[in-house]
Amino acid sequence: MNTTTLASTTRLNPVSRTLPVLLAMEDDAEDVGRLSPDDRLTCHVHGRWIHQCVASPLHVNPITRHRWCRSCATALTVSIDELSGDVTMFCPRCGHGESAASARLIAACRASLAAARRRFGAQAA
Repeated sequence: MNTTTLASTTRLNPVSRTLPVLLAMEDDAEDVGRLSPDDRLTCHVHGRWIHQCVASPLHVNPITRHRWCRSCATALTVSIDELSGDVTMFCPRCGHGESAASARLIAACRASLAAARRRFGAQAA
């Protein structure tokens, strides 16, 4: 299965799509194996940009280590600065909790923030 990140896929250009259209396009791309669930800019559960709902308990997964510190068995705390575009996740107990899954989630949140900003800028122009 060959998956690709949304940022590199011109066919799913998030700037030219409304959120509902991009949600549907990402659902379809994920269903046929052209988009990894970790690379989505939108959340199919909440119907929002991923950076807007990533702090939800539904986005914690101890099995895959998305937003999870294995050593402390604790959900990671999420901090998103929409002005600077900074996204961080850390364990409230040990201060660490890094994992490949959370790193991909952070990257998706950063891309989601950037796409939402470009989308807002395109609407304002």
